[in-house]
Amino acid sequence: MSETRDASTTQVYRVYIKATPEQVWDAITKPEWTDRFGYGGKTDYDLRAGAAYQTRPSEAMIKAGAEMGHPVPDTIVDGEVVEADPPHRLVLTWRMLMDLTGALAAEGFTRLTYEIESAAGATKLTVVHELPGAPLLSALVSGDNEASGAGGGWPWILSDLKSLLETGKTLAQ
Repeated sequence: MSETRDASTTQVYRVYIKATPEQVWDAITKPEWTDRFGYGGKTDYDLRAGAAYQTRPSEAMIKAGAEMGHPVPDTIVDGEVVEADPPHRLVLTWRMLMDLTGALAAEGFTRLTYEIESAAGATKLTVVHELPGAPLLSALVSGDNEASGAGGGWPWILSDLKSLLETGKTLAQ
């Protein structure tokens, strides 16, 4: 499912999902969907170029953080819409704000691109995350820190999205 080119600067992930491009687009861009897969969180987009967006933590994320003694900020990811071409392409700047030390946020904004294409009765979703100068975030989103409890990054998120759209259930259900 994944293809990685120099993971320190650019990561590319591709998955085929038995769903329409519109369904995949909606899952990526509508807060009632973004909170249902991956690590959760409601993402509010204004899909105009230059518009800011933010992801707020889910209730489950806030509860888990409290149980572990880690406060969860009101905004966990933020950025700006660079380009939106529904249901084909979404390009964003992307910054992770959810870490105890602030080191991830200090790495600044990266560039995230979703490419959505019809493909033989399915939809091909390609995620390109450009991460120059962001080695901590690069390790996190690649899933390299999974063993330490940081999650499986984009491979896990995309697998969870695929499961949700194809079966109506996430991997954890």
